[in-house]
Order: sequence, then structure tokens, then C-alpha cells
Amino acid sequence: MAAPQQHKHSHSGHSHGHSHHGHHHSHHSESSNIALAFWLNFGFALVEIVGGILTNSVAIIADAIHDLGDSLAIAFAWIASKVAAKQPTQHYSYGYRRWSLLSALISGLILLLGSAWVLSEAIPRLWQPQLPHVGGMFVLAILGVAVNGAAVLRLRGGKTQNEKVLSWHLLEDVLGWVAVLLGSVLMYFTGWAWLDPVLCIGFTLFILLNVLKSLRQTLALFLQVTPDPALQQRISAQLAELDFVKSIHHLHLWSLDGEQHVLTMHVEIATPIELERQLAYKQQIAEVLAPYQLSHTTVEFEISGEACRDAK
Repeated sequence: MAAPQQHKHSHSGHSHGHSHHGHHHSHHSESSNIALAFWLNFGFALVEIVGGILTNSVAIIADAIHDLGDSLAIAFAWIASKVAAKQPTQHYSYGYRRWSLLSALISGLILLLGSAWVLSEAIPRLWQPQLPHVGGMFVLAILGVAVNGAAVLRLRGGKTQNEKVLSWHLLEDVLGWVAVLLGSVLMYFTGWAWLDPVLCIGFTLFILLNVLKSLRQTLALFLQVTPDPALQQRISAQLAELDFVKSIHHLHLWSLDGEQHVLTMHVEIATPIELERQLAYKQQIAEVLAPYQLSHTTVEFEISGEACRDAK
């Protein structure tokens, strides 16, 4: 009984080495990149809200909500990346990785509320279009492309998942501003006031689609759904091929934050084996699991015919 326990520590220590190695080099640059993207985005979102009200353009207000949502997502990601890097404690035995899930959930809900409000403003305007101040829109749109473009370039080279996701967010913002730019030019020449709410509703539906998708993933991880069923099958199949394994059951794969996974399982061995051999078996299991860079693994050996403790 004691031996599998000891394996747990040796292996999880081993894979921690894997996953944290790259973190330290890029952690500082990640933090400063994210900080810059946050201040650019947040400062600009405030400018936009004022600009949207002054130019009387719901499309700009919609983009402001989008940018505000993004800067919240960035702020949460920034705080979460700091918290998530903290060492596990007795209280948080798996560490703090799940905080980043919580931040994803909160920013998703904020964006949902913001989008609902923007739609309630924009839809009535389809029936009574008001021509916005087109020159002001044009100037804001040029600023928008420049500010978000700078943030994208800054995060583009980022290594971490956090930075990659954020750079996509910001790229969407750039495209949103390009649309506002084209819209303002069109309205200038045609006077089609309905373009403004149409653009606005387009943006908002696009945001809602993405938010709902990411909320679904976040909730699934909270509910400890297997992050990758194919990965679970592959691990199970590879371990079953080892000659000393009779069967594998209670194999659970779940994720702390979508990136760092946890695996526990019971492995039934054909016959009673002395401890030295068990150690060799564990080594073989560790070699099979090594490429998957799991954060925590616990393996329990059972002798053929032994009653499983967790069998209900």
C-alpha cells in the first residue's frame, strides 16, 4: 500500500519539473506584456465610451463594451496568472490553477450582461436610425486600429496560452475597428444611418457567440469533465499494453485549468510481486505517462483478485 503512495510523489514531482521549467523564463515577460495590453485596452475602452456617447454611435459603444470586456478578461488573466503560479498549500493542495477558470467565468458573465445591454440600445435604433457624428467615428476607428494593433503585436510573440488567447481577442478588436472605419466612410457618403445599429448588432452577436463557447468550456472544466476524451483513451490503451498490467479501472483524468491535468487510476497486476519489481513497473508506467506532462498522477497497484476499495 505504501509503495504506490511514494510513486505518486516521485512522479508528480517529476512532471512538475516538466511543466514549470518553461514558465520561469517567460513569466516576467508574459506579465509585462499582459500588463501593457491591459492598460492600452482599458484606457482606450474609457475613451471609446465617451466617444460613443459624443458621436451618438451605438456601434462604437458596442465596441467599447467589447474592449472593456477584453480588458477585464486581460486583468483577470493577469491576476490569475500571478495567483496560479503560487505554490500549493495545505489548504489548496492542488495549487491555485483553478483561479484562472474562475476569472474566465466572471469575465464571460460580465460580457454577457454588457452585450445584452448593448442589444437593448441598438435594436430600437433599427426603426428610428439616428445618423451618428461620422467624422468623430472615423477618428476613433483609426485610433482603435492603432491601439489594438499595438497590443496585438506586443502579445503575438507570447509563448503562454494566456498570451495567445489574449492576442486573438485583440485581433478581433482590430477587425471590429476596421468595420467601424468602413461603416463611417460609407455613412459619410451615403447617409445610411441604419448602418450604425446593424454594425453594432453584428459585433454583439459575434461577441456573444464566443462568450457562450468559452463559458461552456469553463463550466465543463468546473464540473470535472474529462478535458480530452481521446487523450484518456490513448493513455488507457498504452498502459493496457504493458505486459504486467491485467486491467485498469477507476481511471480519472480531469483538469485544473484546461492546461494542467490530473490523472488517478487503479492498475491490477497479474500476481503478487515483490516490491523491487513493483518499482520497475512504476518506472515503466512513468515512462508511458511522461510525454503527457501531467501535473499530478496517482497510481494504485492491486493484486489479481484483490477487492477494489472503491468498488461500489
